[in-house]
Amino acid sequence: MPRLHLRSTFRTTVRATFNHACRRAVTPLLVTLTLLLSASVQADVTLVRHPQGVTEWDQRNDYFIAVLRLALDKTHDQYGDYLLEESSQPLTQSRAIAMLSADDEVDVLWSMTSRLRETQMLPVRIPLLKGLMGYRLFIIRAEDEMWFKDITTLDQLRELRAGQGHDWPDAEILRSNGLHVETSVEYENLFRMLHAGRFDFLPRAINEPWEEVKARQELDLSIEKNLLLYYPTASYFFVSKNNPALAERLRTGLEKAIADGSFETLLLNHPINAFALKNARMKERHMLKLVNPLLPAETPLERKELWWQMGEGE
Repeated sequence: MPRLHLRSTFRTTVRATFNHACRRAVTPLLVTLTLLLSASVQADVTLVRHPQGVTEWDQRNDYFIAVLRLALDKTHDQYGDYLLEESSQPLTQSRAIAMLSADDEVDVLWSMTSRLRETQMLPVRIPLLKGLMGYRLFIIRAEDEMWFKDITTLDQLRELRAGQGHDWPDAEILRSNGLHVETSVEYENLFRMLHAGRFDFLPRAINEPWEEVKARQELDLSIEKNLLLYYPTASYFFVSKNNPALAERLRTGLEKAIADGSFETLLLNHPINAFALKNARMKERHMLKLVNPLLPAETPLERKELWWQMGEGE
């Protein structure tokens, strides 16, 4: 074999061996650097996990998720990026509270406040609906509209039966005011129970009943046209007591959104709220007022800018 060919073959073999060795040495280094970079990026992103809707057509969370995004966006410069992630399964209120308290798959939830809930979790005391959660319309059987037409007093309403979720603070509020209440563990069962005559009316916050009735047309339900139940209350963001940093970020973001008007804009223009305020005809309804014995003393009632005023947005 010619010497030149031997020299060329030797060089090729050495070069290939050297390149292979370099690749073997560099590859783990690149993997390590990639993992470190990924971990660094992830460390700068706040993961915020929240409950998912109870059903695939459940739109009750849409507005609250929009407010959550608004609060987190308003604090981006101070706190950095965030990632929203919903729970892996639908959660009842009591289950979501238990998971949040255990720092298990839920970092934040939104709920009507009560004295008990403010001992279980850390509240961000800014009403997410400006108190609109306390204004209640009734879902009823369509055939029963005439029953409700002549009701003008609480005593008359006490002759009927209300439906509520078993872990909703509303159930205790209604009972404390002398109303009869039937409850269900399952949200979806409430509508079937009403249809079957297990109770006579289902009080819902003014932004809730429209889609609920529309999604269950086979049950022949309707929204009662003349009454408006009211009790003072607020829906807050709640976080774990082990996560005061998230509570402070949400509080700061909400305060900024209130100050620059973006919170009010979202409240009034979110499609669910805008439709409800337009169609509820609240000023035309006969209001029945209840006392709320569950309202914590720390509720910021003195801050008038946090509370909805009759006629606003209509």
